[in-house]
Amino acid sequence: MPLTIGWEQIAVRLAMATIASLAIGYNRDEHGRPAGMRTTMLVTLAATLAMLQVNLSITLSGKSPTSFVQLDFMRLPLGILSGIGFIGAGAIIRKSNGNIGVTTAATLWFSTVLGLLFGAGYLVLAVVATVLALLILTTLKHLEDIMPRAHRAALTLDLAEGAPTEEEIRRRIAASVQEVENWMVQYRPADKLILLRCEMHWQARRRDAARIPAGVAELRHLPGVAGFHWNQ
Repeated sequence: MPLTIGWEQIAVRLAMATIASLAIGYNRDEHGRPAGMRTTMLVTLAATLAMLQVNLSITLSGKSPTSFVQLDFMRLPLGILSGIGFIGAGAIIRKSNGNIGVTTAATLWFSTVLGLLFGAGYLVLAVVATVLALLILTTLKHLEDIMPRAHRAALTLDLAEGAPTEEEIRRRIAASVQEVENWMVQYRPADKLILLRCEMHWQARRRDAARIPAGVAELRHLPGVAGFHWNQ
């Protein structure tokens, strides 16, 4: 980081930070993420301005060549990095089957570091980091879509008279998924129903995650199945 900078260098750093954060934010908006262009650009520019303030505050005028080391200006960008954690935490949503928004939170944290790089004048490193980030957010997204991953869901069946036996249903489910657990059967003589509930695990590509495994989906069409409840 140079000790003295002019307005031309400040303009270049701000312009490059704006372009880089715009590209990353556009990617997030394109995929419908909660932190899009405006959020990403504001976070990046805030970090850039923090480093510019540090750069402008460090001066050797009237001091010995090593005296600036005693001025703890780096607390400002470090505080920026700590504070971004609150924004990132707000982007993460807890769901029953996992968390969503983790990539968005990581993107915000990365954008903050990116702003610090631009603000400090490490322009080549910041540009390389921007290109890598865009490659990660675009290329790996398609790779994740085709990679098999673990999924889990809960199935509840209302079985009336004439429904398949519990053993038959268990066999059909086991043939479609990798693991079945927490098997529960509740008899309700007043309603002439049997309530069957279980949790299951299986492997599927992310693009197919919303689909019910074929063998399980067929259960809804069996005679005697009065209710089919799928919770994923």
